[in-house]
Amino acid sequence: MKITLLGCGRWGSFIGWYLDKIGHNVTIWGLSDAPQFLEIKNTRKNNMLTFRESINVTDNLDEAVNSADILIISISSQALRSFMKTLSKLDLKGKKIVLCMKGIEINTGKRLTEIVEEFVTDETHVAIWVGPGHPQDFSNGIPNCMVIDSRHDDLKHFLIKEFSSDLIRFYVGQDLIGSEIGAAAKNTIGIAAGMLDGLNLSSLKGALMSRGTREISRLIKAMGGNELSAYGLCHLGDYEATLFSQYSHNRRFGEMLVKGEKFDKLAEGVDTTTALVYLGQKYNVDLPICETVYNVIQGNTTAKKGLSDLFLRSIKPEF
Repeated sequence: MKITLLGCGRWGSFIGWYLDKIGHNVTIWGLSDAPQFLEIKNTRKNNMLTFRESINVTDNLDEAVNSADILIISISSQALRSFMKTLSKLDLKGKKIVLCMKGIEINTGKRLTEIVEEFVTDETHVAIWVGPGHPQDFSNGIPNCMVIDSRHDDLKHFLIKEFSSDLIRFYVGQDLIGSEIGAAAKNTIGIAAGMLDGLNLSSLKGALMSRGTREISRLIKAMGGNELSAYGLCHLGDYEATLFSQYSHNRRFGEMLVKGEKFDKLAEGVDTTTALVYLGQKYNVDLPICETVYNVIQGNTTAKKGLSDLFLRSIKPEF
């Protein structure tokens, strides 16, 4: 397949490397002045990977889109709407779009596929690629399982057939709402986990995982999805990579926030948390963990007080 990666951050660059490795014709596109793009273009390396000469690296968006059957977008979730405004000016007829990114639009609470579908016709089908794993682990040959989901069954099965290997086993997603909300929300739970680490309360991560999954399952159900999706790879199955890994940006953000240190990388969970609080209010769902994380980020309470109130002081039935 002819596949273009739109975005060359740590996920976009890894996916380009991976799909080239399993035999596809790959182009990686990035902004001409982006440091990550320039590093790949000039050295064919980044801090994780070496890219074979078979991969085309370009900053020409027209070329990147026109040459592809499949477009995989891997950028900041809050930049997706503005990017789609640009992308929709090109000919997307008959192309397949895969979102390998996790988030909820902060101003509207919309899922990422909803944003994309505002800018494409019914002929352009959209899927998501989510689930556990870090590029650093994959690039070292450590396998994992992930999920591909879409409103279009034929697209899901086609992508899984084309993208599967010994390194990544894909499962067929059966609930697009749950897959998207669950994948985005695990980043908020990851921030909470980092806060616990920063307060030397890591023993409470078990409670966080249990209550966090239940909390997000309620929201998924209220939005029309299957609450069991929260217990799948999109959410609970991604907790190890998000709540414990040294590579988790969201966990690290929460830890550094508690310690009064600045985190200078993208933590998607920050904006996602605001969007989740909005969705909780919209669908009348109690989201105590999301609300606590939001209040700590906004400076409305301290992490110590917020997490203590959340886990140590309330008396209520477990279920």
